[in-house]
Amino acid sequence: MAKEKGTTVMIRLLKEALGEGISAKYVLFDIWFSNPRRLLDILVLKLHAIAMIKRSAKCYYEFEGKRMTVKQLFAACKKRRGRSKYLLSVPVKLHVKQEDVSEETAMAKIVCVRNRPNRKDWIALISTDVNLSEEEIIRLYRRRWDIEVFFKTCKSYLHLRSYHGLSYDVLTAHVAFVFTRCMLLSVAKRNDEDMRTLGELFYMMVEEMTDVIFHKSMLILQEAMRANVKTIFHATEKQIQAVLADFVNRLPQYMRDALQVSAV
Repeated sequence: MAKEKGTTVMIRLLKEALGEGISAKYVLFDIWFSNPRRLLDILVLKLHAIAMIKRSAKCYYEFEGKRMTVKQLFAACKKRRGRSKYLLSVPVKLHVKQEDVSEETAMAKIVCVRNRPNRKDWIALISTDVNLSEEEIIRLYRRRWDIEVFFKTCKSYLHLRSYHGLSYDVLTAHVAFVFTRCMLLSVAKRNDEDMRTLGELFYMMVEEMTDVIFHKSMLILQEAMRANVKTIFHATEKQIQAVLADFVNRLPQYMRDALQVSAV
């Protein structure tokens, strides 16, 4: 196995995992394995792949009858504007030539997103499950990145690679200790940063803040209406109060109830 190509070993390891009864729906990986050949090999195993793809001039994807690279796809298609979670989403067809000159094909979806470290740059993700939404593809691929961060933390800060002994039992114990320390740090970090760990107090606070924000928004609208009526119609204070009361009475019942609760 050590003398085989990594892409070939990956497929063998997936087969062994499935043979041992390990079930999965998606295989997540980075650009090293994300060529059309490997994507189709994974589909044969009745698994779907979600991966980052590199902007290679050698990998082509069929879009609207034309074979194009990822760069050409990005340049040819219209991007989404504003603060969308992704820039582009296009359905493509994968093509792989077989030894008997025939072609193997499958549908996939390419999603382009902004590169966080460099907002002017972009990265491309591909999913062989075309029924997944763009948001779900991004969310699932983020799991792979979380695993990457996990291993970097273990190796760089928790000394995962510091043990050099030959005892398998001691090596297993060392890995278990490192992973346990990482889990404890993750729990501590979440308790410090995630307000949801406050439990019921968090939801009470969110509900209270929602009422306050709604009440303030309604007060802003009422003050704006009061100023407009006074400036344009030169209304008296009594007339302005009548207009505001009529405005509140025309609101839906749930909004009036919220205003009454906020006032209390």
